[in-house]
Amino acid sequence: MRFQDAARDARAVVYAGIQAEPSVAAAAGLLADATPAQRVLARAVMNGETSDPDGWRVTFPGLFGDGADPAEHDRSEAILAASLAVADRGEQVRSQVRGAIVEALTAVLLARRVGDGAVRRERRILFDGVAAEIHPYDVTVERPGAAEAYDCKWGARGINADVLHQLDDARQHATEEGERLAVGLVVFDAARSCRARLTAQTAPVEGIGLVSLETLDGLAREPGR
Repeated sequence: MRFQDAARDARAVVYAGIQAEPSVAAAAGLLADATPAQRVLARAVMNGETSDPDGWRVTFPGLFGDGADPAEHDRSEAILAASLAVADRGEQVRSQVRGAIVEALTAVLLARRVGDGAVRRERRILFDGVAAEIHPYDVTVERPGAAEAYDCKWGARGINADVLHQLDDARQHATEEGERLAVGLVVFDAARSCRARLTAQTAPVEGIGLVSLETLDGLAREPGR
């Protein structure tokens, strides 16, 4: 089992530009230290239903009301501003930016556990005698004997058979080569929505981990802690 950079085709070049936007890294940094409620705020605002900041402040009184902790209030305001900036983008660009933020957030949290050097983005996984997947894995942890591969989604609707098969195939091929590869989905959506989506799939789900909006911080902790 070995890792390789994704091909630099037109799609990859365009998406790399979005991933490199300073606003993506800034939003990911804010969300890495956010509370569950602040992450729910970010998801709601970035969906683009309304760009009225006062309306969102009323909707989330626990974050913006008089009783909110001052430090958390400031972070909530920063998350609201960053999320509104995403919401104001056109639909197609907004979708790409949201995806890039989830990937960047995943990388930040994983790096807290394994270090920056082990975390890579947009990588393919190659196995002897097996045709390489066209699409790369969004985020990988490349450690001898403890590799990980994640596909990142903004919402549960992004979970589909192609994604599940790709993750399951990689896990099985690694096992055949005597390698350990943990695979999983990181979805910036409620666990209940993700489980409902997974239940509706006919593709294999056993052995594929799920990290939802509620369990993101688990990426930064060793299993069992």
